[in-house]
Amino acid sequence: MFVRMIAKAFLRQWKKMAMIAFTISLGASLATAMLSVMMDVGDKINQELKAYGANIRVVPKDTSVISELYDVNGESISEAYLKEDELGRIKTIFWAFNIVDYAPFLPTAATLANGDAVTVTGTWFNHHLTSPTGEELDAGIVSLRSWWDVMDGEYIDEQTAEDEAVAMVGTAVAKREGIRAGDTIRLHGSAKDTAVRVVGIFDAGGDEDDIIYVPLAAAQALAGLDGKVASIEVSALTTPDNELAERAARDPGSLSVSQYETWYCTAYVSSICYQIEEVITDSVASAVRQVADSEGQILEKTRLLMVLITILSLIGAALGICNLVTASVMERSQEIGLMKAIGAHNPIITGLVLAEIMCTAVIGGVIGFFAGTGFAQIIGHTVFNSAINMRPMVIPVVAVLVVMVTFLGCIPAIRMLLGLRPTEVLHGR
Repeated sequence: MFVRMIAKAFLRQWKKMAMIAFTISLGASLATAMLSVMMDVGDKINQELKAYGANIRVVPKDTSVISELYDVNGESISEAYLKEDELGRIKTIFWAFNIVDYAPFLPTAATLANGDAVTVTGTWFNHHLTSPTGEELDAGIVSLRSWWDVMDGEYIDEQTAEDEAVAMVGTAVAKREGIRAGDTIRLHGSAKDTAVRVVGIFDAGGDEDDIIYVPLAAAQALAGLDGKVASIEVSALTTPDNELAERAARDPGSLSVSQYETWYCTAYVSSICYQIEEVITDSVASAVRQVADSEGQILEKTRLLMVLITILSLIGAALGICNLVTASVMERSQEIGLMKAIGAHNPIITGLVLAEIMCTAVIGGVIGFFAGTGFAQIIGHTVFNSAINMRPMVIPVVAVLVVMVTFLGCIPAIRMLLGLRPTEVLHGR
């Protein structure tokens, strides 16, 4: 009898039930899309932000100490260097797969043929590297400096220019010295002189415009520092810092064993820095705070925005359900009054109405979930140019939200139902 009454209610009020299902499906679809994107947005945003530079800088321990004492940054302030042959070890740390890219740097002083002093920095451009684990990758500033605007010429291609002396020149140097792509310039270093062909003129919009970049081996030869690098810039996917990460960054020894394991096995920027220091001899790795902090702030604000959108959509769905269910109860007031008059109690009638609405909510929720999955993929491909990974956790969360919103939307109608008096509604009052 109970099931038959629900079925007849669907047949008599199919339009209102369809509207209720549609309202629920809209709320469920938006909640599904936002939750799916929110749970997968961390890696997506981190990946997008990698286009704006490295978030970890590695320098020799002596350089770091002097830098802290005298507040000197970005300069060659000591004779300490890192070993080039250890660079591959960075891809052997626990979070090796979170290392997106990295490049070494070796700045050295040189003079041009006319006697003008310039800074020459050796680095990797698209250096092909085989790590100790056997992994092969191309690393260098082609991706680490993706915001550079090559005004004339192109990036150095290390794969095709292995035996040729080449260089990229910043716009400030090029303008001052009248250098153009295709020119050959002579560099006089402290240990060697060499002639290089200018492959490209770049505009970085900063101090880098006053530097000449050459492959690492060329700078090492100019300075007589074979196998040495002054610093390493690393681009890594990281998790936003919390209190544990901040404590560990100050002193990892202050953590308990369980806290240390949690910190070490989480991709905090401080734990990745710590692991890099473990594999690079006499090094200090530190976060580039402008980049690392921006990643965390953007991620938290994006997630907050999605949570607010989800909450507002569910509130809208609850209000819509409230109006539709209340209108349905008002239309069926005489039916409900008659049921009360022949002995039906409030809990039975309330259960009947809730069962009807919950059945409708299930239909709307299922439709909304699949629609939301599609919306999430549209957002992923439109904003991040990649698919959103659907997490199983979304299903129970959306189910709970649908039930909660449906129940809250029914409360005003249930209160009206409980207040109906058979004698009044049956006499049309």
